[in-house]
Amino acid sequence: MMKTCTRRFTPGILTVLTVLGILFGCERVAHAEVHRFTPTVGYPTFARREPVLRIRPGDIVETETLWGEWYERPGGKWPGEVGPFYIEGATPNDTLVVKILRLRPNRDIAISTHNPSFGLLAADRWTPMLTDPIPARRFVWKLDRERMTATLELPGSRIGRIEVKLSPMLGRVAVAPPGEESFDGLWPGPFGGNMDAPDVREGTTVYLPIFHEGALFYFGDGHALQGDGEICGSGLETTMEVTFQFDLIKGKKIAWPRLEDDTHIMVAGSVRPLVDAVRIACVELIRWLVEDYGFEKWEALQVVSQLAVLRVANVVDPHYTVVAKFPKSYLPR
Repeated sequence: MMKTCTRRFTPGILTVLTVLGILFGCERVAHAEVHRFTPTVGYPTFARREPVLRIRPGDIVETETLWGEWYERPGGKWPGEVGPFYIEGATPNDTLVVKILRLRPNRDIAISTHNPSFGLLAADRWTPMLTDPIPARRFVWKLDRERMTATLELPGSRIGRIEVKLSPMLGRVAVAPPGEESFDGLWPGPFGGNMDAPDVREGTTVYLPIFHEGALFYFGDGHALQGDGEICGSGLETTMEVTFQFDLIKGKKIAWPRLEDDTHIMVAGSVRPLVDAVRIACVELIRWLVEDYGFEKWEALQVVSQLAVLRVANVVDPHYTVVAKFPKSYLPR
């Protein structure tokens, strides 16, 4: 099921990590271990199950997403999600902290598909249309990992080909959902899951609620690039090398996934209809400002109304995801 190795840091790395510990407010980072985890089995659902790796707060995991049939041929099986990782000391009264230290494609191609019954503009059993269905198509993008670009031949278009800049992200980061619930990998929710949010990228810290001892963290679904909404139903799907660092905020509970990068704090809300996903994200963002940054509730509503940025992360999954973002430059010092 897995291949792992664990090592302690060298003195030089310890110096760097001590500085990182000061910056991140986590002294135990300097005593962390690095685990190299090579997954061999992916799971089709987010659910409570036996962990594939046990780590401690502060530890770093160097790993990768899974390659499989889906990438190799039309109709191939999705390889599943990696995990779960068990974080020692994590309880449902805490918040899981996942720092994405590094995220890079590790293959030279990415796949994107059109499906006649999947995607924002496709007819399905809930939204039947009289128009012709979208034809099934499979697009193979060539990746230049040194230049961080992707190229696609467009033989039917006047432009002929297009080259775009990559922005690697993880479509899926999650913990096991409450109780004995089990969600297919396409689902997002309060547990995280298939949010398809481009903000889940290198340099972002993801905060997730915890529903079970150990948190039981999953990840997968690397995209070299994806536009807001994931309109056709897939980004530039490829495999990723990823380095995580895990921590806990003890005694603090959150209701929905939160994100933070250099410029914004963010909340992801996932549900249908789309307007309710917007409401969840905005309500939870206001609660964050009130609880952690000292804003009065109705004053927080006012400043969020003027400063928030709303990103429609996905409108193709069983639940839609919206990310509400607030600029950190307006937070109290």
